Amino acid sequence: MAIDYRKFFVITETDRKLPLILETIGYEREQQYYERHEGYPCFHWLQTISGSGEIILDSGPVKLGERQGMLLAGGIPHTYNVTDTPWSTWYLTFDGALAASIVHALEIPLSSQISWGPDTPLATIHEYYYHKYRDSHDFTGTNGSLEIYQFLTLLKKHGILNKSASFSQSHERLLPLLLQLEQNFAAAHVGLSWMATQLGVSAQHVNTLFRRAFGLSPYQYLLQLRLQKSKEMLIAQPNLTVKHIAEATGFLDASHFISTFRKAVGQTPDGFRHPYVK
Repeated sequence: MAIDYRKFFVITETDRKLPLILETIGYEREQQYYERHEGYPCFHWLQTISGSGEIILDSGPVKLGERQGMLLAGGIPHTYNVTDTPWSTWYLTFDGALAASIVHALEIPLSSQISWGPDTPLATIHEYYYHKYRDSHDFTGTNGSLEIYQFLTLLKKHGILNKSASFSQSHERLLPLLLQLEQNFAAAHVGLSWMATQLGVSAQHVNTLFRRAFGLSPYQYLLQLRLQKSKEMLIAQPNLTVKHIAEATGFLDASHFISTFRKAVGQTPDGFRHPYVK
């Protein structure tokens, strides 16, 4: 696909109350030199499809080669400088009542080079949107909000910052261990050393993978898994005692289970179970 396209979307007063608002999307087969002294009025994503260029910020130039992009907040002065002709780019702009909060919650870096692999959806996203929007005008309102959120989650999942592994790469590396944890979560011997042995890596690397994939330490993940399993048992097997469920889900004893559950859930196991008991 080598056809330029640009779509602007009607934004109503009702739309402005939405958490995310899709403003424009577009593809430039030959991106030109461009200056925005006042920045763009809302969030602005630009990525390189082929060739290369620079986004020049107050802090200096950032090169964007193939499969690299950058998200800028509104009002950030910048310049596009073409370094390899033709520089083909794809862009998306968005706003919304919760746009900044959602970007922050997903921990998507601003004004930074983000990369991704050739087999990820981001590599062909310009073609996806070309075919999706070519004959359609029904992507305002909540449909537009959904599109932006899906795009941001793709960045969260596949984006690579400073050559570190992406969320999806870390999750994929952990997958064999996660499957083992589903079967062995309650075992007393399950800990960081056991996890490292299952993956054949160091304990430190296991910790790094968990924090990249989930933002949790391995122990915190295991604790959340045990709590999840205990909730399922509390509801599915109402005749089991709290003591039995504590033992079956890997807690030291009923007292430890109750205190941990109350701290995480905000109520005791019996209190959690009560609404489900007929």
